[in-house]
Amino acid sequence: MFFSAKLRRATWTASLPVAASVLAASSLLTLAGCKKDAAAAAGGDAGMQAMPVAVETASLNKVPNGDTYVATIKSLRSAVLQPQVDGNLTKIFAKSGDVVRAGQVLMQIDPLKQVATVQAQQATQQQIKANFDYNQSDLQRQEQLFKAGIISKQAYDQAVQAFQNSKAALDASAAQVQTQREQLAYYQIRAPFAGIVGDIPVHIGDYVSSTTTLTTVDENKGLEAYIYIPTDRASQVKLGLPVDLLDANGTVLAHSTLYFVSPQVDNTLQGILAKAPIPKSAVMLRNGQIVNARVTWSSAPAITVPILAVTRIGGQSFVYVATPMPKGNGYVAHQTAVELGEPVANTYPVESGLHEGDRVIVSGIQLLQEGVPVTPMPAQGAAPAQAAAH
Repeated sequence: MFFSAKLRRATWTASLPVAASVLAASSLLTLAGCKKDAAAAAGGDAGMQAMPVAVETASLNKVPNGDTYVATIKSLRSAVLQPQVDGNLTKIFAKSGDVVRAGQVLMQIDPLKQVATVQAQQATQQQIKANFDYNQSDLQRQEQLFKAGIISKQAYDQAVQAFQNSKAALDASAAQVQTQREQLAYYQIRAPFAGIVGDIPVHIGDYVSSTTTLTTVDENKGLEAYIYIPTDRASQVKLGLPVDLLDANGTVLAHSTLYFVSPQVDNTLQGILAKAPIPKSAVMLRNGQIVNARVTWSSAPAITVPILAVTRIGGQSFVYVATPMPKGNGYVAHQTAVELGEPVANTYPVESGLHEGDRVIVSGIQLLQEGVPVTPMPAQGAAPAQAAAH
């Protein structure tokens, strides 16, 4: 028993160095693994993957120099319909926005009073005609008696005079009947030409007079833009200047040129009236519409950037430029402040901040930050670059 206890003590004592050696080796391996992971992590941050972006090289382009004014679209044929007679509206055959043809009946004014007038005038005409027929027959009899020597020349002349008076009265009565019949036509309101019916502010039963506006009819084919140009541009405004008609978002609605410049200054607006015809292809424009008109005075070379490439921070405009890193190790996005002119189509002219040859980033702008590594690609690859960024 003594020998067995001694043997176990010896075995336990001999195993102490072995366990220590194993523990030390395990610690070293763990420490080495941690250092390796840290190094890998550090290497990943240092080697951040560059984001592909589409770029356009800044270059000089022909940029128009002009000013934008408020313009009113007006129709060459536009009519305000007002009645020529008084009465109550009994029928309205059209509604606002209807396309009508020339001569189409739009409204009816109660014609009963005028019908009665026509009938009374016709009755008077019948009486006058009866007198005319009698005098005509009597003249024939008096003529025969005069030729036979039975009556005197004076009696015959009286018969001739009576016939002529009755004939004049019949002609006058016929004219009056015709006038009253034509007056009857005024109780129907007709379209003066083919066009579009405007607002109808009246209703059935309303009493209308010659001062009442019933509706309008506009021909939407021949349109023109009325532009009032300030007098300080009097020396520059001339026929043939290009005009772009724009909506509130700056989208071009139509291209035109000035074909009329007034020789006088409008006293109220202190402006010079200029007109530009609207092409038939501009179907979005309507009579009375207010639009912006950009008049181009001249053109000059300038650097332009796409509208989508511009960001604004605190009222200042910026673009991102792909700038080479030191020692040629790739590119980074550099935020550059720019001064811009008025937009032209889908671009901004750059007044300052960029130079020819700068690579302006035009895709993935919302994902960029100062100093982010980027991989420039041609502009036609903008869509794939944005897809990759997302």
